[in-house]
Amino acid sequence: MESVTKETYGSHHPDMEKADMENVPEVEVVVIEKHGTEIDARDMKRMGKTQSFQRNFAFCSTLGFAMVLMSSWETQLATATFGLTNGGTAGAIYIYIATFFGFGMAVVSMAEMASMAPTAGGQYHWVSEFAAPSVQKFISYMTGWLCVLGWQAGSAAGCYLAGTEIQALIILNNPTYVPERWHGSLLAIALVCVSLFINTILAKILPTIQATILVLHVCGFIAILVPLWVLSPHAPADQVFTHFNDGGDWRSMGLATLVGILSPTVSLIGPDAAVHISEEVRNASKTIPRIMLAAAIGNGTLGFVMLVTLCFCIDNLEEVLGTPTGYPFIQVFYNATQSTGGATVMTCIMIILSQFCAVTNMTTASRQLFSFARDRGTPFHTFFRRVVHDIPLNAIITTSVFSIFLISISFGSTIAFNQLTALGTVALLASYMISIGSMAWKRIHSQPLLPSHFSLGRWGLPINMAAIVFLVLAFVMVFFPPARNPEGESMNWSSVIFGGVVMLSLVYYLRAKERYVGPVKLVRKEA
Repeated sequence: MESVTKETYGSHHPDMEKADMENVPEVEVVVIEKHGTEIDARDMKRMGKTQSFQRNFAFCSTLGFAMVLMSSWETQLATATFGLTNGGTAGAIYIYIATFFGFGMAVVSMAEMASMAPTAGGQYHWVSEFAAPSVQKFISYMTGWLCVLGWQAGSAAGCYLAGTEIQALIILNNPTYVPERWHGSLLAIALVCVSLFINTILAKILPTIQATILVLHVCGFIAILVPLWVLSPHAPADQVFTHFNDGGDWRSMGLATLVGILSPTVSLIGPDAAVHISEEVRNASKTIPRIMLAAAIGNGTLGFVMLVTLCFCIDNLEEVLGTPTGYPFIQVFYNATQSTGGATVMTCIMIILSQFCAVTNMTTASRQLFSFARDRGTPFHTFFRRVVHDIPLNAIITTSVFSIFLISISFGSTIAFNQLTALGTVALLASYMISIGSMAWKRIHSQPLLPSHFSLGRWGLPINMAAIVFLVLAFVMVFFPPARNPEGESMNWSSVIFGGVVMLSLVYYLRAKERYVGPVKLVRKEA
């Protein structure tokens, strides 16, 4: 039963015209709406947003959501090929450590902004509030499209990863099986449907599911780590920590290691996911920053331990990279247990967690699309922002359809699909740079900041600048191809695609600029 007796968002409802806004009385928010706190209601009132969702995510369920979406130790295993090829075991370990601290600067910077403005819009909303007024509208619009693109691509990538892991498991268990590209694609599409079911039919128990999967995330880590420690042959420490590999023929171990930054970047990206469900989290301005920090530190630590373990368990790098399953970690599992059954059980844990990572990706992508549509940044914005039974149903369905579309590209070319999903990583990195840059601009110009429960204080500007430096480096390096002289089919075309998407967004902006004003225009300065 709702405990609402007196609240308003009055003249700041996003759908009201200016004339209407002047005639709506403002009433002080006194009571809680949809199970949030009075602070939640005050934050929503200040930002000019209506409370559309139930606030049914508590600390543990939100932590589960963020931890499972990042899935750092699982992703580190799944993407190990790139780092081991470009950098080797030593390079993979050292670039992970550097990436962990670099992302740490970015996470605390975004956590501060999340405490100031806990909204599903995330980065594009922060840009609108903190960037220079003369450019906020345009920059926040572009950031909004980058966020939408990044999370939509991530939703497809999560299901594709789980689908191809299932196919790899079939290869392990059936030596006579002849894998076809479309087999993995069909499995991925089936998992999109599973994610859609959980995000719609089971939406009311989604927080419970996330808290439960958090337990599996931690227990699964232990269940995989212990057999590798106990059963696997171990390489000598000097080999693990001093062996670099230049499989991409970069003619420089330093450059090869930097190219391998893609692996830890994919593993550690996504701490902003919790922000995009902040309108479903109780006491969001306090809870979300804590979740972001806990998820980044917790997942980063688990990922590092698993990476070092994996490196110690690799006796023959060429054998592991050449596994017929396509996933080196499955070969490592088999080498450790000397049992198809044992490797199968360990891989099943990975598949289950990959699938629920895909579920959280879909949740995040749909909320991001809903929020940007609510601020009239997308075509058909009235369709995408529709809420049915406390979920953005149309945004969820659209995300599912778009994921199937992206996965369908892999029927013709796995390379093309990989380029599109890699584009998601690039887009999110760009959105991080722009939003943190906006906050740095505000600090450089000594402008007053919004009050927040989590503040960087006098360390804010140095941390913001350090984050930007790291993000620029990561942004540039993820555009690199896997080898120095790639063939056309293995070339990294994400820079071209990224440029094309930005150009299309610019073209659409010419039409949308009359409708899109930027979230800051709805903000109540006196709230």
